[in-house]
Amino acid sequence: MKPLPSLATLRAFECAARHSSFKAAAAELRVTPTAVSHRIRALEEVLGVELFERRTRQVVLTAEGHALYPTIRDAFESMAYALDSVRQRELRRVAVLSCTVAFAARRLVPHSGAFRDAHPGLVVEPLLVDRFAPVASPSLALRAVEQLRETTLVHFDWAKRADPRRPTWSLWAQRAGIAWLDTEAGLTFSDEAQAIQAALAGQGAALLSTTLVADELASGALVQPFGPELDGYRYDFVYPERRVLPAAVPVLRAWVLEALGLKSNAR
Repeated sequence: MKPLPSLATLRAFECAARHSSFKAAAAELRVTPTAVSHRIRALEEVLGVELFERRTRQVVLTAEGHALYPTIRDAFESMAYALDSVRQRELRRVAVLSCTVAFAARRLVPHSGAFRDAHPGLVVEPLLVDRFAPVASPSLALRAVEQLRETTLVHFDWAKRADPRRPTWSLWAQRAGIAWLDTEAGLTFSDEAQAIQAALAGQGAALLSTTLVADELASGALVQPFGPELDGYRYDFVYPERRVLPAAVPVLRAWVLEALGLKSNAR
């Protein structure tokens, strides 16, 4: 194995490439811009190529610099993760999960106790961030669309999401080809969980996420008397694209898939 360039030269390159500036890199590394320039020049001499194009007020990566930068960046990130894990022996591994209140309350929180029991070293923090179908309590005995004429409609206020595709009774009526339904009347709630409780209490028919009420539909506490169904919003499990992820991330991902009854593919 050939000798590697010094860590100082590689660090200077990574920092300067990230900032597109020797001056900014110097400020982060707490050295002079001249020192940064000398370190990068030393690295270029070792590699036999120029990594930066020096311009009057900035530096720009050359093709060789662009090719090298992602690998050096990932290497420093991997080292940072490894050092943190050694430094913090009592590390509280934190994975932040962002979702709607109703999604957390109905699909994740019921399983969180078992998750904590299985993984006592992890801290889970659900935060405030599907197909939709008409559902109702079986006590309303809804069987035909025409019965909606005399049934209270339960609404969830989508005002904060200015999206013409948002699953509302108005859009549902359009898809169903129904012009006679008064889609503005009824009960309106600011939270999906409240709309679900209203439907369970028999207060009316609600247009709800079939994911959030999957347990109630399975148990018969709610029924889906007719269609059509509307497309909802996609739930994504999003995390940084890095070679080394915090140990909590794949564990949390597997738990979420299990809580939703989905098959986990190893990543």
